[in-house]
Amino acid sequence: MIKFNLVYLTTNHILKVMKKLTNILLFTLLISVAMSAQKTKEAVLKKLDSQTEKYGSIAMQIWDLAEMGYLEEQSSSLLQETMSKEGFTIKKSVADIPTAFVAEYGSGLPIIAILGEFDALPGLSQQAIPEKKSANGNAGHACGHHLFGTASAAAAISVKQWMQSTKQKGTIRFYGCPAEEGGGAKVYMAREGLFNDVDIALHWHPGSQNAASAAAALANISAKFRFYGISAHAAGAPEKGRSALDGVEAMNAMVNMMREHVPQEARIHYVITDGGKAPNVVPDFAEVYYYSRHNSREVVRSIFDRIVKAGEGAALGTGTTMDYELINGVHELLPNLSLQKLVHDNLSVIGGVAYSAEEKEFADKIALTLGQTKADLDRAVNIQPYKETARAYGSTDVGDVSFVVPTVGFGTATWVPGTSAHSWQAVAAGGTSIGEKGMMVAAKTLTATVIDLFNNQQLIVKAKAEFNNRRGVNFIYKPLLGNRPPALNYRK
Repeated sequence: MIKFNLVYLTTNHILKVMKKLTNILLFTLLISVAMSAQKTKEAVLKKLDSQTEKYGSIAMQIWDLAEMGYLEEQSSSLLQETMSKEGFTIKKSVADIPTAFVAEYGSGLPIIAILGEFDALPGLSQQAIPEKKSANGNAGHACGHHLFGTASAAAAISVKQWMQSTKQKGTIRFYGCPAEEGGGAKVYMAREGLFNDVDIALHWHPGSQNAASAAAALANISAKFRFYGISAHAAGAPEKGRSALDGVEAMNAMVNMMREHVPQEARIHYVITDGGKAPNVVPDFAEVYYYSRHNSREVVRSIFDRIVKAGEGAALGTGTTMDYELINGVHELLPNLSLQKLVHDNLSVIGGVAYSAEEKEFADKIALTLGQTKADLDRAVNIQPYKETARAYGSTDVGDVSFVVPTVGFGTATWVPGTSAHSWQAVAAGGTSIGEKGMMVAAKTLTATVIDLFNNQQLIVKAKAEFNNRRGVNFIYKPLLGNRPPALNYRK
């Protein structure tokens, strides 16, 4: 009996020791695999860094072209050609939009998407110098979409090269998304189901600081209201005329009074796009272009319906007629905090933008035009602290994508700190090495995050669970712009 117990104890001890050794070996193996994966990722990022000149050249070509929404024929072609040369399969003119495309590499799951934009804004032409030189009224890249599209394409290419070298299974896609500035291409792409099989979508945006906190965006409905009257001599026979411009001005007056009676978070903007041609001719046509925004798409619907009623009342009161064309409608942004923390961690490791002496001089001159004595470069060098809440100011058609697939984004310092989007200062910095450096920070952050998602697909599972919880199990995606075809002429 004693011998049996000794044998049992000895055997049991050996088994415990073997289990400990096995655990140690397994742990060591896991550490080795993790270190190997990290080294591989670092090598990919180093290679991407070495291609700064190449991608900077592509971005500057798009900056020079400065093509507006749905008119980006050359910009879109350049990115398509870039992706095709790298072995991506290109689907052109998707969602009935000539400049929209999808570039794909690989097969099977997971499917990771990177979004890219490339449209410019009207009336914001500017040289890459720290003083205002916009004189010709042409378009300019005041939102940095030349950097946006190029960095996203660079990241997709880098991930593809990593997939090749590691024999990684799955699919990487680049979505060429036109007309973000009011044209809503991603809404049409989402409506066509182009994101339905995607597991995770990533995007970024140029800015004046580096931040990967949870973002927010306002839902937005926009439309052009057109009034029709009767022309007449404004002095000789005014009684015979019915001014379409009176209709526009009456509508604007009523909407401006309405501002007191909408939720304080709401935003309403308009611009008269056609008010007649000569003061002595009663205009028989006039047009006003409206935006309505709020952080809830349902509130935006109700505000927009009231704007329409104001237009109808204005037409009735001025003896004119009115119709309107819905131009765009986008959802608010649905956050995904599990993905957001991952992106923030990668951005923190990659770090911000280091300015050269020449760039510092440029930045200080830009800062003077912003009412500052000196540029606050800490916001370009450092990464902003992580936050899980944000207040929305602008709108983006990425919002619709975020209600179809788990989506995450961030921003990098492509402009001098303190610069506002949609300004000549943004155009100027975006045409220099300052914009290029911020662009490459974005490209590396996207690349690192996608590699992490491929390497640890539990991150995808977790993101999808959060997505379904936030969106709701019974949610059905319905675009705010309804069934209208893409507004391809909205910039003409």
